[in-house]
Amino acid sequence: MSIAYLDPGNIESDLQSGAVAGFKLLWVLLLAIIVGLLLQRLAARLGVVTGLHLAEVCYQQYPKVPRIILWLMVELAIIGSDMQEVIGSAIAINLLSVGRVPLWAGVLITIADTFVFLFLDKYGLRKLEAFFGFLITIMAFTFGYEYVTVKPSQSQVLKGMFVPSCSGCSIPQVMQAVGIVGANLMPHNIYLHSALVKSRQVNRANKQEVQEANKYFFIESSIAVFVAFIINVFVVSVFAEAFFLKTSGQVVQVCKNSSFPISDDLFLDHNSTLLVDIYKGGLMLGCYFGPAALYIWAVGILAAGQSSTMTGTYSGQFVMEGFMNLKWPRFARMILTRSIAIIPTLLVAAFQDVEHLTGLNDFLNVLQSLLLPFALIPILTFTSLRPVMSDFANGIGWKIAGGILVLIICSINMYFVVLYVQELGHIVLYVVAAVVSMAYLIFVFYLSWQCLIALGMSFLECGHTLSISAVPKMEEATNDHQ
Repeated sequence: MSIAYLDPGNIESDLQSGAVAGFKLLWVLLLAIIVGLLLQRLAARLGVVTGLHLAEVCYQQYPKVPRIILWLMVELAIIGSDMQEVIGSAIAINLLSVGRVPLWAGVLITIADTFVFLFLDKYGLRKLEAFFGFLITIMAFTFGYEYVTVKPSQSQVLKGMFVPSCSGCSIPQVMQAVGIVGANLMPHNIYLHSALVKSRQVNRANKQEVQEANKYFFIESSIAVFVAFIINVFVVSVFAEAFFLKTSGQVVQVCKNSSFPISDDLFLDHNSTLLVDIYKGGLMLGCYFGPAALYIWAVGILAAGQSSTMTGTYSGQFVMEGFMNLKWPRFARMILTRSIAIIPTLLVAAFQDVEHLTGLNDFLNVLQSLLLPFALIPILTFTSLRPVMSDFANGIGWKIAGGILVLIICSINMYFVVLYVQELGHIVLYVVAAVVSMAYLIFVFYLSWQCLIALGMSFLECGHTLSISAVPKMEEATNDHQ
């Protein structure tokens, strides 16, 4: 679960945040991490109390057409995340090989690695968790090394983290803030976490045992997310200290004078504000702080990419298994879900060079934010239903806070769409954006309406305890309520 806060998409969002806005957006990162932890808590509680993961509950509760649309939206989120993760690994391999391994070859290597690592699952989930822990440790040491090498101002780090401010923020900085939210609050991770907790044996007939499981899952999640947050802070701070307010020309000049020169073609406009990504960021660290900084950076990115591609695979399996009620063999499901996500990634890698992927990663981060309501609304709906959660249903505070969060995220998303389309300034895009936004809002409204119906039912059902199998489908519940 914690890997989703440390994938290459997160790392790229972090370094761009530091280079574009300095330490100014650290409070957005902190807020996104806190909200993410609370959503993970809801996901874990659903899995522990019901014995079903979120996709399975959606299959039982939603009508067929909305369920298929919801599944497609979650699959889109997984594909977007996978593209970032696999490309991140391929970029790391390219950096470590000094450009000898092209992007498409790195993608193929990453795909092969993922299947090999997944066979660790045969030796027990705890061994796989230990392997993930090892990769996170690599990330902590590598990005921690960069942090110690660059020596960012600690006062600026603390100020950016605990003093919310965005006065005078430019459009790129606002878009970067949206990207931080999308990079950290990933829809498929909520579905994944609700399934992962099923690996622990819990006697659901014993209320005290369920309470204890919920408590320890929350403690475990808090520790994991805290470690992920610290690593994210390392990356933001390094690029805020070293590259904030720098122009492309200044970076190129430093690199020319260093023992680690880079191509002039890497930055087309030398007078423009610095635009940085995972690949350029590694090269710049090599220019400013020596080749060791580059290779250590690449090792950290490789660890992030390898671990997150495996979690993406697990998410795809659980989502397809739950929404489509598939009973295929595990390996067949793994091949299908990997193919859905990998084929678009391979096409991008084949037709796009490693030096110009910044725009794609920015878009994919914002895509995660746009798709977040399709995980947030269902998890809020079902964890608030007393017939589903019994005595563990959300209280009034959670319901109000969840509703406000959905409203804020949808408002931010629409604001971003308006900014993005205005920046492109094409009449056809205006029409397409209007149609897509309308369809998006209609479906979000439908899910929100079902959520309100469910919340109303939870008040009516107060005092009753029903098993999950006794809960009517959402369309039946709506008719009964009316």
